[in-house]
Amino acid sequence: MKQPGNHFTYASTRLFATVTLAATMAFAPTLVFAADKDAHEDRVELRIKDMHAKLKITAEQEPQWVLVATVMRDDAKAMDALTQTRFDHAKDMTAIDDLKSYGEIATAHADGINKLTPVFTTLYTNMSDSQKKEADILFRHGPHKHSHKG
Repeated sequence: MKQPGNHFTYASTRLFATVTLAATMAFAPTLVFAADKDAHEDRVELRIKDMHAKLKITAEQEPQWVLVATVMRDDAKAMDALTQTRFDHAKDMTAIDDLKSYGEIATAHADGINKLTPVFTTLYTNMSDSQKKEADILFRHGPHKHSHKG
């Protein structure tokens, strides 16, 4: 027979962990992005250059690549603006303001992905098989886990 006290403690612990995780996710992006906006912009530029090199973009693909890079830069600027606003108002925000701010950032991130998808699709369809394989690995594992090994 289950003891109600243990069930309540377990449920309370899960609720606390969930709330803590949500709060961490809500506050962490603000601190990271707002702490050093220039560093974030530099990371975006490095990401663009890294992808260009790893994907071995050809001269014929360059116009399509420019569109991909432009969307990436525009998305970074939009995210930077929202996170800077969030950081600037962090001390004055109510819990509701905080949730709305985080929602705006999440929406902007999703919008950025939705804008990137069609321009990257155009580039991807014009890639060689080896470039597509490289892109698949890059997107699957991200820039830091890029490897062809096992």
